[in-house]
Amino acid sequence: MPNSIKSKVYENKEDKEKRILEASYSLLTEKGFKDTTIQEIVDRAKVAKGTFYLYFKDKYDVEKKLIINISKNLFENAIKEVNEKKLNDFSDKIIAIIDYVIDYLKDNRDVLNIISKSLSLGVFGDNISNLIDDKPIGILDMFLKSAKDNNIKLKNPEITLFMIIELTSSVVFSSIMLNIPLPIDKVKPYLYESIRKIIKE
Repeated sequence: MPNSIKSKVYENKEDKEKRILEASYSLLTEKGFKDTTIQEIVDRAKVAKGTFYLYFKDKYDVEKKLIINISKNLFENAIKEVNEKKLNDFSDKIIAIIDYVIDYLKDNRDVLNIISKSLSLGVFGDNISNLIDDKPIGILDMFLKSAKDNNIKLKNPEITLFMIIELTSSVVFSSIMLNIPLPIDKVKPYLYESIRKIIKE
């Protein structure tokens, strides 16, 4: 098959997957996961139902891919923003990244509703051990490099970051979506203190 045809086929595949993800995103923000059907997704994406199953196993698979994409982009944007501040202290840098993420989710509840408490999916995917074996990317790469540059000795930096993100994810969802135990701005100081303790240990 000539390269130009291969390239066109690849672009067409990418376009269909992107359309399915975009349709899923808009439907999930409008109706929520439970009330969205695969038929509605394919209708909005303007693809056949069989095409959906070429890319995704089911509705849960689409949701997972969306969460991974959203949280990955969110952390990438947070890192860019924080890098401009030129913070030297390791803990301050991590807190600034988390603060950016929290403020974004506070202003974009529809996104938080999709992510729910699964923010770490964008960093660790399905399995933390898979990522540890591969070359780290994004916030994990930054976390490992910053820890090394600041001579921070962490017993297992990947697990440390995983715990920080999971803690943040859970606290943010409960505080922003449910107002439990308090509004997020009142919870932030306690969360940041806990993160600093996790890093020191």
